[in-house]
Amino acid sequence: MASADPTASRDIVLTGPIFDVERMMVPTRAGERALRHIVRHPGAVCVAGVLDDGRLVSIRNFRIAVGEWLEEFCAGKLERGEDPSDAARREFLEETGYRAGRIERLGTFLTSPGFADEVMHAFVARDLKHVGQRLQDDERIEVVLSSPAEFASRIRSGAVRDGKTISTWALLGLVSHAG
Repeated sequence: MASADPTASRDIVLTGPIFDVERMMVPTRAGERALRHIVRHPGAVCVAGVLDDGRLVSIRNFRIAVGEWLEEFCAGKLERGEDPSDAARREFLEETGYRAGRIERLGTFLTSPGFADEVMHAFVARDLKHVGQRLQDDERIEVVLSSPAEFASRIRSGAVRDGKTISTWALLGLVSHAG
């Protein structure tokens, strides 16, 4: 996503393997200019897995940025030109070890629009078959199976506090109760 303000000056100050950082000078109401740094991200997916018996498939993932293990639904960034449903299927298999017979779109949301343009595509994976994880060398991920009630309890207690997971859980609940 690009800024809607055509008067903002911009340049990329960091190009990385996951995102770029753009420096922008934007006009203020006082007629001056303010410096902003925006994370430009290709988008990502977050996938809630549901087994045939109703249990949820989540993961415990060591997150370097916060230096701790977080329980979350699996997720990953979109590759250039990749369809989000294909990315969801790929990431779910790699991180959980389950092949999804069906991937259903739940919706999209912005992860942190105050400083990033990342769009998260939320999905639910169903008709699951365990075939084994395919982790990257730097990934430390454990699979967690739990009932929806147990998972909701961990959200309420603060044990699950990952924003993309809580948002995907909320979208899953909206779809489950639509009707």
